[in-house]
Amino acid sequence: MRTVGVEEELLLVDAYSGEPRAVSADILARAAQDDPGREVFEKELFGQMLEFATRPRSEMADLGAEIVRCRKEAARHAGEIGCAVAALATSPLPVSPSITVDERYQWMADRYGIGTRGQLSCGCHVHVAVESDEEGVAVLDRIRPWLPVLCAVSANSPFWQGRDTGYASYRTRVWGHWPSAGPAELFGSAERYHRLVADMVASGVILDEAMAYFDARLCAHFPTVEVRVADVCLCADTAVLVATLVRALVETAARDWRAGRPPLDHSVSLMRLAAWQAARSGLGQDLLDPATMRPRPAADVVRSFLEHTGDALIESGDAARVERAVAELLSRGNGASEQRALLERTGSLRDVVTECVQRTLA
Repeated sequence: MRTVGVEEELLLVDAYSGEPRAVSADILARAAQDDPGREVFEKELFGQMLEFATRPRSEMADLGAEIVRCRKEAARHAGEIGCAVAALATSPLPVSPSITVDERYQWMADRYGIGTRGQLSCGCHVHVAVESDEEGVAVLDRIRPWLPVLCAVSANSPFWQGRDTGYASYRTRVWGHWPSAGPAELFGSAERYHRLVADMVASGVILDEAMAYFDARLCAHFPTVEVRVADVCLCADTAVLVATLVRALVETAARDWRAGRPPLDHSVSLMRLAAWQAARSGLGQDLLDPATMRPRPAADVVRSFLEHTGDALIESGDAARVERAVAELLSRGNGASEQRALLERTGSLRDVVTECVQRTLA
């Protein structure tokens, strides 16, 4: 069974006002002092963010337990300095981002100007093990039409600088400001993939291969495919659902490759439209069907995803749990729907943040 690891970026907020606070350096220092040599948490581009990474897991229950444990550990360190952590993909309240002191981040600020400061957003990256770069690239070519569905499921960023954006995942629209971000063309082989990334670096527009911000890519340091389209999920259970769906999607794509079934050859232009539609509507309206690139109700497209990955979900023992989780999600709504419901009930974005802090740790 393929192993799965998750990287989550959390928003650091004031425990009383809910406003983002640039305290990641303090939290990282406390974590290092608390458990020397254990590198769970990492700095990010902005001081108002904190990232953690799980270990590779085969069992989804173990992955879920580790996500909850890491969230609570981050909250404990934040609480020691009057802060809290929130699994929010963008800040509902206005914020002036503080770039972390780091040579790499300073290069990005100088290179991309004001676009860098508009990038305070938190994502969830899912790593799934692959046997080789060749298998990994075959997977990348075959999962691309399904990635917008994962965006819609995880969408958790309706607010930006104190306003409702009209989007379910505004984070993905912000992320698209990076020159290398978004859907990629079919690669065809590992050699072509690596040559493209090398050409991108040689252009001077990006610093290195880590800045090839494709929606899904080969990880440079581990034998994994890294899927990068998801918002950080408000509830840990949704994060586990996304990770489970990604593993099943990767396994299905690898089987199709071994069976000689070719990938769907949608243009990048159509893939960008599908990504936009998923970010705009989430699960509330139509998505573009991955096979036809024509609009269909979101619930029907999600069920098509489950049909597409059905054999892999059954063989991993995840099918029944995923069916229940998807039914609950379609009934309850994603994080964006929950945030908007909280605002309607409370009338206050500060109260939205306060409630989301609690749900982050549930």
